[in-house]
Parts: sequence; structure tokens; C-alpha cells
Amino acid sequence: MNTEQGVTGAERVLLVLAALASHGKAMSVKELLAVTGLAQSTLYRQIALLKRWGFVAENAGHYAPGPISLQLALGFDVNSLLVEASRSEMQRLARASQESIGLVVAVKHQVMCLEMVDSQHSLRCSFEKGRAVALKAGASAKSLLAFMADKARTEVLDNLFNDDPAGRVAIEARLEQIRAQGYAVSDSEVDPGVWGVSAPIFHRSGRGAGSGASITLMAPSTRAVGRESQFIDGTLRTARAISERMQTD
Repeated sequence: MNTEQGVTGAERVLLVLAALASHGKAMSVKELLAVTGLAQSTLYRQIALLKRWGFVAENAGHYAPGPISLQLALGFDVNSLLVEASRSEMQRLARASQESIGLVVAVKHQVMCLEMVDSQHSLRCSFEKGRAVALKAGASAKSLLAFMADKARTEVLDNLFNDDPAGRVAIEARLEQIRAQGYAVSDSEVDPGVWGVSAPIFHRSGRGAGSGASITLMAPSTRAVGRESQFIDGTLRTARAISERMQTD
């Protein structure tokens, strides 16, 4: 896949940064070429620019986010209004449920975890802050898709289900159900043996305003049995409390 003609010069830099940020470990040139779709000469120019500014570091021909990226991450933690408004409510839900709680947002065609409060159980879910997964399966993805603005949702579904019209029809029907009930539930859709419930956070008043984030409770499926209603109710209360805080701040 060659995306060279479809993006601007600035977007080529962002393609490289986004690839490195989401990969989770250092990447080779071959891996970066496959993910970004850039020509090799173009990729090397972007890497050289990013290295010069400290956004990328190199070790033995492999590339990873550089020290300036860490400063950005620290700045985000300090200044994110959404994370700050959510943290205490997430901690309250984690204490009540004894399970892991994540704050997730949609970034392009991925679900990204902005904040995580881990369960104290030795057996817990592996989702972690900064991790990104496809915006397609699981409670988090379906909550984000169901409650995002119509135009944004259509763009994502066009991309994800371009060659799967039957899958597109099925997911749209499921998203309609999720909007009606106000939350999404999944079991083993992303990670085997993990049950989850996710509810939207609204930044402005009214369900029609669109949601850019969700709160997700994650638990091993074996611990969720018989507690589903408790977990759903707690997650809905938490999402509503955060939404109220975001709308008054």
C-alpha cells in the first residue's frame, strides 16, 4: 500500500509518529514502511527530521519515540481536563467493583486508553494506559462507535467494513441497540476470557451532542458471572458523573 499521493508533507510526519506511538516497541524501517505506506526515501526524510527534533530515537536500526515525546506525554497527563475529571470517579468504581477501569477515546480508527485504574486482584485484565486496539470489536469500541457523531461513525465504518457489507449491516444494527440501552457489553471479543461493559461520556449536554470518550469496566469472565447488572449499573453511574463534571467545568 502506497499512501504517498494521498497525504500532505505534514501528514507524512504524523504517519510516522502515529505508527511509532501505537506499535508498543521499536520498529525497523521495513515495519514502518508496511504500516505507513510511504516510499522508503520519503520515510527516511521524515525519520531524519523527527530525530533532529528529538521526537524519534534510533538504536541499531530500530526506531522508537524520543525524549520530546515523553515531555508531550507528561504534559498531557498534567493538562488533560478529561483525565482529571475522570480519575476520582474511576477510582471510586474500581474500589466498589474490585475490577479494572479504563478511560478510552477514539483516535482515527483505534480505541486508545488514556487512563487506567487496575484491579488489585492477581488475575486481572491486560489493557493498559497508552494501548490502542482496532475500533471494531469489544465493549469500548462499540460504545465509542455507537455514540460518536454520525459523520465520524460513517467514516470509520466505511474504512473498517469496506469489503464486508454483511458485517457493516450487522454492526450498525448492534450499534443501534447500544444507543437504545445506553451501554455496550462484550465477552472475549478482544482478549479471550475478558468481559467488559462500556458507557459513553458526554462533553456537552444532551445525548445528541456526541461522545468522544467512554468508561469501561473490565473483568475476567469468570468473575463477571452473576455480577453483570452490578457492573453495568456502576459503569453507567460513573459515566454520568464524569459527564456532569465535564459539562459544568
